Amino acid sequence: MSDNKRQSYSQREKEKTFEQEFLPHIDSMYNFAYRLTFDEDDAKDLVQDTYLKAYRFIESFEKGTNAKAWLFRILKNSFINDFRKKSKQPAKVDYQEVETFYNSEDVDKSITTDLRIETVQDMIGDEISNALNSLDVDFRTVIILCDLEGFKYDEMAKILDIPIGTVRSRLHRARNLLKERLKEYAQKMGYKN
Repeated sequence: MSDNKRQSYSQREKEKTFEQEFLPHIDSMYNFAYRLTFDEDDAKDLVQDTYLKAYRFIESFEKGTNAKAWLFRILKNSFINDFRKKSKQPAKVDYQEVETFYNSEDVDKSITTDLRIETVQDMIGDEISNALNSLDVDFRTVIILCDLEGFKYDEMAKILDIPIGTVRSRLHRARNLLKERLKEYAQKMGYKN
């Protein structure tokens, strides 16, 4: 956004906008970050980085627009930038440690909300969560944004910076991949094709 189109915020307006528009989405931001990174610390860092950038560039936020979508776009861009840097480094995620933590009694669910625990606890088991997590990040992201976070196609296109047609085709392909990975599990649960 050019400087002449930027909104001017006083310090108090920045704080008010931050508290009212951005902070209510912190749990959704953490869930999205965790689903992208599979690491609690990386997810927290990504959310913190997102909120720092949001505050720093608050003049770029148009009042009355979808703050959640704006934050998701910042988070997604930060993830991609971090992913590019880290892709040259060896992986450091200990999945067993993350799973052990989330299954322990020490988890403060009010602070570290996990989609698997909070949102879909009664609907899906670990098999479904594992199948979702096994998808390529592009496919996992569209399912998270659409089916778990409830974004519309046009909002997803803005967040992901891709055309709506690509959102639709990616979502269709992601759902088919997920369906294929869950076929055996569904048969075990008594569902027929």
